[in-house]
Amino acid sequence: MSTMTAAAGSVEGIRSAIAKGETTAAAVTEIYQARIAGEDPRIHAFLSVDREYALAQAARIDDMAAKGESLPKLAGVPFGIKDVLTLEGFAATAGSKILEGYRPPYTATAVRKLADAGAVFLGKLNCDEFAMGSSNENSAYGPVHNPHDLERVPGGSSGGSAAAVAAGMAVATLGTDTGGSIRQPASFCGVVGVLPTYGRVSRYGLIAFASSLDRIGPFAATIRDAATVLGVIAGHDVMDATSSPLPVPDYTADLDRGVKGMKLGVPAEYFAEGLDQEVRAAIEAGIERLRAAGAEIRPISLPHTRYAIPTYYVIATAEASSNLARFDGVRYGLRAPQSDTLAGMYRRTRDLGFGAEVKRRILLGTYVLSHGYYDAYYRKAQQVRRLLTEDFLGAFREVDAILTPTAPTPAFKIGEKSDDPVAMYLADIYTVTASLAGICGVSVPCGKSRGGLPIGMQILGRHFDEAAIFRVGQAVESL
Repeated sequence: MSTMTAAAGSVEGIRSAIAKGETTAAAVTEIYQARIAGEDPRIHAFLSVDREYALAQAARIDDMAAKGESLPKLAGVPFGIKDVLTLEGFAATAGSKILEGYRPPYTATAVRKLADAGAVFLGKLNCDEFAMGSSNENSAYGPVHNPHDLERVPGGSSGGSAAAVAAGMAVATLGTDTGGSIRQPASFCGVVGVLPTYGRVSRYGLIAFASSLDRIGPFAATIRDAATVLGVIAGHDVMDATSSPLPVPDYTADLDRGVKGMKLGVPAEYFAEGLDQEVRAAIEAGIERLRAAGAEIRPISLPHTRYAIPTYYVIATAEASSNLARFDGVRYGLRAPQSDTLAGMYRRTRDLGFGAEVKRRILLGTYVLSHGYYDAYYRKAQQVRRLLTEDFLGAFREVDAILTPTAPTPAFKIGEKSDDPVAMYLADIYTVTASLAGICGVSVPCGKSRGGLPIGMQILGRHFDEAAIFRVGQAVESL
């Protein structure tokens, strides 16, 4: 395998080529660094790139290979990291001006696990500010452009993570998903994006948006690569009280078993008004291919789906208003000059540092938590969240996985929804349900629009049954 072939390959292909001496981790890293230099000026997926750090990581892998040592699972694989995840000594902006100059003194558990497995970090990736957005237009450092059409959004909030894989600037990346921020960009950019079960991956080192919803997951070009990466970053962590102690299975073990005999549910609520006809046609064609491959397709109902968007935007904004109170100009990041009082400094720092969408969500969240409104909004939203979860639990007593569109439309144009927050929020209509219920999901490419834009199928699974959604995803990919 030539160096270029290795660099264009899979996770296992790169690791194997390095182990066999067919290429080196340094050579693979340099190819990806050259791609970033050539492609990223027009895409803007990376917020920072550290050439020397990546080459130092690669050199350690090459040293192991030269000594004939067994290489770790992700040896020499080039990665990008969403900039809401910390890496000691590296800038972590969360896409916001308010964290300008902040360099965390610790590394996120998921990022450390990648490093321990031999991954090479090319740089930190652009995202909507504090992961709040569905288009990556809310980044304080400028929008990311979709590699399939530079006039369109890559999705959000993990737009940089999806675009980097789609443009071949990284083999895999880490993103985060609070209400669809991995799955929707994966759909828009034509890559695989995984939402692990809540608690499957440690959130330690993630700059929080909504703590009961935030999750870390991988992007990759294939289901196999995504499953491999999730297997590395998953598992219990004493630094995160919400991480699960359940053992982590080999997610690649059953990938090629096919879907024969599996019961797959199709919820009527996800194929109603508002679904783009080209998206509907692509998803229905994908479902028919799964039926032809031996799956049993069953109609199901998730009756509380229509309440998902308002429920999500009450809970998520309430938690955001609490989490973002820590950014005040005192401890880290931006501090506004020329303030005569402490309260004045707080106000001015937050006004200068936060963007419009973050301010909107802080205000909404503060309102729903305020005296006299808590029961009417936040408590009621938590009750409806339970009803949404019960819908899924009931469905999974009948089916092994659920098939839906990931997003109601293909990628929209940059600026198209910027002045209409409600239209932007509705881009998450098919993804927030799984976020609220804590279940796992994956978006896998399932065709293209007439204009050549990717369309993703969302596969949802039971809590901690990522193996099932990967199995179905592999079948969609191969069919």
